[in-house]
Amino acid sequence: MARTGVCFFILSLIAAVNTAFPPLTESMLSFMSEGINMMNTEPKDVKTVLREYDFIVVGAGSAGCVVANRLTEVPDWKVLLIEAGREESIIMDIPLVANMLQFSDVNWKYKTVPSKSYCLGMVNHQCNIPRGKVMGGSSVLNYMIFTRGNYRDYDAWEAQGNPGWGYRDVHRYFMKSEDIQIPEMMDDVENHQRGGYLTISYPPFRSPLATAFVEGGVELGYKNTDINGPTQVGFSYHQATMRNGTRWSTSRAFLHPIRDRKNLHVKKRSQVTKVLIDPFTRRAYGVEFVKNRRRYTVLARKEVILSAGAINSPQILMVSGIGPADHLKSVGVKVIQDLPVGYNLQDHVALGGLTFTVNDTVSLKVDRILEDPNVLNNYVRHHQGWLAIPGGTEAIAFLDINKPNDPNGYPDLELLFIGGTLTAERTLQKNFGISNEVFKAMFKNKEKADGYMIFPMILRPKSRGRVMLRDKNPLQSPVIDMGYFSNPADLDILVEGVRKAVDLSKTKAFKKYDTHLMPTIIPGCKNFKFNSAEYWKCQARHLSFTIYHQSGTCKMGPVTDKTSVVDSRLRVIGIKGLRVIDASIMPTIPAAHTNGPTIMIGERGSDFIKQDWGVIPK
Repeated sequence: MARTGVCFFILSLIAAVNTAFPPLTESMLSFMSEGINMMNTEPKDVKTVLREYDFIVVGAGSAGCVVANRLTEVPDWKVLLIEAGREESIIMDIPLVANMLQFSDVNWKYKTVPSKSYCLGMVNHQCNIPRGKVMGGSSVLNYMIFTRGNYRDYDAWEAQGNPGWGYRDVHRYFMKSEDIQIPEMMDDVENHQRGGYLTISYPPFRSPLATAFVEGGVELGYKNTDINGPTQVGFSYHQATMRNGTRWSTSRAFLHPIRDRKNLHVKKRSQVTKVLIDPFTRRAYGVEFVKNRRRYTVLARKEVILSAGAINSPQILMVSGIGPADHLKSVGVKVIQDLPVGYNLQDHVALGGLTFTVNDTVSLKVDRILEDPNVLNNYVRHHQGWLAIPGGTEAIAFLDINKPNDPNGYPDLELLFIGGTLTAERTLQKNFGISNEVFKAMFKNKEKADGYMIFPMILRPKSRGRVMLRDKNPLQSPVIDMGYFSNPADLDILVEGVRKAVDLSKTKAFKKYDTHLMPTIIPGCKNFKFNSAEYWKCQARHLSFTIYHQSGTCKMGPVTDKTSVVDSRLRVIGIKGLRVIDASIMPTIPAAHTNGPTIMIGERGSDFIKQDWGVIPK
């Protein structure tokens, strides 16, 4: 992790601890030993790949790790898992450092095209689009928030012509993965399960402001609810993919336990550049990949499975000749199958910068953490304290704007609570790409203020974007247009989110901290009255924050639907031996943080493969 903000942060903490607690060396050595042990339990990078495997899985991310695990349950199947990134480390799994990982080599560091309608407050009007380039993929970069979504999300998938994807079908796949470690939910056998690979727990630390957020929601008439139970409307502390105060990525959950399976080979730091497809038989028979500037070819007896995510899977398909014919011809790619690859790009976009001040030192501040050696002492000894907060986020609310009093509503708005102001210049400018002008106007000289942020987020966006090729070079980053606010109705949801956040700040739970909305005005929004609907819409267009939920670019649907890329069994239409199993297949994005649904897709897709090759899934 050299040359990253993560290293600086951790080294600063270690220096502070060594100054105040010289005897802590033994605990630090124990923590380092834990990290070495974790890295030793990750499946090794095979030195030499076989000429041929039964299945090749591209991408060791949220879905790919699941697929590799489930396919290697069949001992006669040889599986190659190819990942472009490096090994996961214990530093990456300290929950609080989540957003700092974006500075490192485990992030693809994609950017959107310069826009005239979103990210106007970012450098060159471009959003940063973080995507995981590491064993575990984006489950190593995300904030570990685990939500499944609403039953209506999946019933809608089925209604769009995808049999087997209704909630009654997918629910058991959510359950299959889960190892719930939240005591009050362990006996709810209808909605939770113990013993799966994926541990779900509450973070072992909770700030007073997070408590105020949930209590304030109850004051407003909402329930403190299990957001992964039968209904979602309400407030909740995070259910997180964490175990013992550390990140529980899909690599740690699904690959580490099977590291000794002889039929699994893993190739790391290896970027797939092309799916090999016979143009006459229209069958995928292998892949090309690059490692250390050398090109390799490996063959698949049965199938190639793309699990590279909603940005990289469509890119690989298109450079391989599968995509919109006109677009592929324009960049010099020979067309094998004309499909709408790259369209239907969706995301949960949030309004950034909504900040509230408080009169007490109860918020998360990096400088205060660095000055207090007890913080690291507590984490390395017990995996508790401030460093166990997932990326600074602690709590969440799902709200139905149209039916605010319906406990079984269909959430269209999320409020994501962050227990600090995140006004550090490096964080805002490097992480989110905020321009100097906007930073100085909104946040400069406010670093000392204690406070919190709430990100209002659109759960069921109407806007759509697109992923395209820059050229036919597979090593070039793709062209990404998120299309935020192309449907202006999405902005209305964010305005309602601001109103709810302000209402929360006026509850007794928050007023005891003398909470006030920080009246900072973006330079590009000075023509609008602060706190008006028009002002907040303007701020949303300037500070458009992705929540890392890119999806939909290889849409699942019936063959008769001209917008479909894969069928309901995730097979690429018109091509034999090729599937896509990741978030890109989502027809519509669920009202959820998408890591959980993507893991479910990995489970569901793995069973499809087993069934289609005559194996009865467990």
